[in-house]
Formats: sequence, structure tokens, C-alpha cells
Amino acid sequence: MREWEWIQVATRGITHPRTPRDRVPVRMRRSRYDITKRTLDLVIAIPLLVLLLPLYPFVALAIWLDSPGSPLFCQQRVGKAGRPFTLLKFRSMVCGADPRLHEQYVHRLMVEEEPAAQSLAGSMYKVGRDPRVTRVGRILRTTSIDEWPQLWNVLRGEMSLVGPRPDLPYAVSEYASWQRKRLEVLPGITGLWQVSGRSRLSPLAMMRLDVRYVEERSLWLDIRILARTLPLVLRMRDAC
Repeated sequence: MREWEWIQVATRGITHPRTPRDRVPVRMRRSRYDITKRTLDLVIAIPLLVLLLPLYPFVALAIWLDSPGSPLFCQQRVGKAGRPFTLLKFRSMVCGADPRLHEQYVHRLMVEEEPAAQSLAGSMYKVGRDPRVTRVGRILRTTSIDEWPQLWNVLRGEMSLVGPRPDLPYAVSEYASWQRKRLEVLPGITGLWQVSGRSRLSPLAMMRLDVRYVEERSLWLDIRILARTLPLVLRMRDAC
């Protein structure tokens, strides 16, 4: 099945006319969806956190031996409705890494004309061959282990398992009006673009998939994205 076929199957019938579901007000449908999705987040995130928690000290030790400093990386990100929150990750860069390289890279992506931006395929704003990334950090990124602490963000209600990746304040300040639609939902650990090409997609393509997810989100689509995420992570497909 091609990349877009499963998305069309997952979203089929969402806006189909003349169904009892369409007679329910949109606000009520969204409210039910939000409650059900929050329940799904907790049902999955709590057991996962309990399962992975014993491995955290070993990951932290590997990070510290490779690059002394705190194994956790805390960074302010922009969440739903533009509210800031502190994102947690296992540190994959040297301590005190200069953020200016990344800021310049993000600015160039956001202001480039579309043909040029389309040629910059890679994970969302990750600088290719970034000299700040440590040896252990590359492994953490390739295996997505660096994202494990974000389960705590999910438990706190700052993130969801599925949604657009939480963006940086200086990136959000560069958003065009259509890109701000990403901020209408909770950011997620995985999302539509991660299972539709991941590092093979350009930043603009990733943004469009995020917006499409916001417009067509449903519990069924969330389940399909979660089901496709696990094999991709295990195979480390298209990881950076």
C-alpha cells in the first residue's frame, strides 16, 4: 500500500454526508474525541513508562560516560494554542551546545522559496551532520530512545502520543498563517509525517502533513499512526 493510500483509508467517511455522526455538532464530536484520545494516551503511556523506567539509568550512564553533563535535556517548546511548556529528552548533544547554528538553519528553512526548501529533506529542523551531536547521541536519535522522557510530558497533559511535533519559539515566530494550524492540537511524540516518509520528506512536506492531520484527525487515524510507528522505530527506517 502506498504512503497516501492508508491515510485515505483511515480518514474515509470522516466528512461523508448524510450520516448520523454528521448531525452531531462539531464541537461535541471534538470534545468526545479529545476525551477518548486522552484516555488512550494514559492507557498506553503509563504501562510504557513503567516498562521503560528501569532502563533509564543505563541510558543516562551511557550519555554521561560519552559526554559528561546532565543526561536530560530540557527545552522550551510551543504547545497547543501557543502555550509554552518544557520538553524532556535524553541529551544527544554536547553540554552547552551553541543554539545559533540551529536557529540559522531553521530561519533559512522558513524563509526559503519552496523549490529550495523541498530539496532540504531531513527530520524536522535537524541539521545534517551536526557536529554538536555525540556518538551516543547518534544512536539515541537513530533508535528514538532520546524521545522516551516525553512520556512524562504526555502524562502531564502537555503532549499526546500522536500529533504534530512540538516546535521551537523562534520557529513558530517564522510561521506563515497556514502553518499556525499545527498549534490547534496537542503536540505529539509521533505523527502523520513520521509514518509517511520521516527523514525522506522536506520540512514543507512535513508541515503540510501536520496540517492535514489537524484537519482530518480521528481516533481511527491516531490508532493507525501508532500501529505504523512501532515497526518503523524497530526497523529504524528513515531515521536521522
